[in-house]
Amino acid sequence: MAIRIPSQNQVIITGRLTRDPEFRATQKGTTVCFFDIASNRRIKDPISQEWKDDPTYVPMIAWGPIADKCRDKIKKGTPVYIEGRLSNSEYTSKDGTKVKRLRVVVNKIQILEAIKSDSQEPTNSSISHDSIINEEDEDIPF
Repeated sequence: MAIRIPSQNQVIITGRLTRDPEFRATQKGTTVCFFDIASNRRIKDPISQEWKDDPTYVPMIAWGPIADKCRDKIKKGTPVYIEGRLSNSEYTSKDGTKVKRLRVVVNKIQILEAIKSDSQEPTNSSISHDSIINEEDEDIPF
């Protein structure tokens, strides 16, 4: 009897953009946005007992309406929440070397912004819901 394992490819990650996004268009005019985020994990150094960041750098790609809406909303340093899926690609570089690349294809991006309180200090728990960019969004004229 064979066991059928359900397949799921879903990524949820938060981090900050490590560089300004790069925008391109395909030959058919579809907008593509490339950017990388750094997602930190705090670890305690066993020798010095100091807390340190252990960053993971993750390449992202957004297509079509999501890429269009990212154009004026994200830049280097922007904190984001991303939902997407992993995607493999393979190509041959100019020098003839085969290159394999694993990226997250963005289905939803939410810009995380700290809202300042009366004391003008940012709060960590506030999220700007006006900054959600979802692939299901449609342009509504109202």
